[in-house]
Amino acid sequence: MMRYLFLVMAFFLSLNALDWSSDYEATLLEAKKEKKDIYLFIGSEYCRYCEKFKKEVLSQDEVIGKLKESYVLIYLSRDIDDIPKGLETTPVPRHYFLTSEGKIIYTTIGDRSTEGFYELLDEVKDAKEE
Repeated sequence: MMRYLFLVMAFFLSLNALDWSSDYEATLLEAKKEKKDIYLFIGSEYCRYCEKFKKEVLSQDEVIGKLKESYVLIYLSRDIDDIPKGLETTPVPRHYFLTSEGKIIYTTIGDRSTEGFYELLDEVKDAKEE
């Protein structure tokens, strides 16, 4: 039990260090204010792929810097947080790219390498331009 608590705390502390929000409504307001879209990462406390993606990709300063150029970042745990209606929570990891009004621009699932995540960002950009 103690190990579980430690892992959960470490996970959230690492996300908080990256300025991740866990408040959907506040994220919408911030995105409108900053005139940015939203990157919503939905994970689970029991998902090894979520942890792998976070450690290998989302812990990189370059990746976070690239995300923050265009997006307000939010992490929601399907085990803890209330997930907004219309957003699926299985399987995880799940990636949503949303407008500041909460409209889905693009969504996909799975962990990715850093290169694969950059390719995903290009796909999102193309989808937005359509």
